[in-house]
Amino acid sequence: MTNKPLPKKQVVTCFLESENEILILRRSEQVSSYQGRWAGVSGYVETNADKQALAEIKEETDLGGEDLRLVKRGKPLLIKDERLGIEWRVHPYLFHIKDRGKIKIDWEHKETRWIDPKDIDHYQTVPMLKETLAQVYKSQRLRE
Repeated sequence: MTNKPLPKKQVVTCFLESENEILILRRSEQVSSYQGRWAGVSGYVETNADKQALAEIKEETDLGGEDLRLVKRGKPLLIKDERLGIEWRVHPYLFHIKDRGKIKIDWEHKETRWIDPKDIDHYQTVPMLKETLAQVYKSQRLRE
């Protein structure tokens, strides 16, 4: 019996940062995967990852380019999810935002929370969210 390679899908995961906290969003029951799990702003790459990151932030939080400043673009991670039968190529981003009060979430999420990044282990997240965050956030702060 041979193991067939898992289908690959490319996604972006964007973390929004403000006042030394990051925004995590709880996925709604209306999304196709990981319902009820905490995540960053994310979506399938339809164009290129940089453009998709900005498009997903606009779609999911209603924040546009004037509200954001790119802090870091991380090295993509490969995340195998045997349960779903997919290998994700995740492109991580960290953006600083100016005004938390401007965020308006869409149907993809049912709740938001600003957290200290080192507390991410206290949440049931999408697979490897902490490792994805570590690509763009000072990793020593995640281990404190």
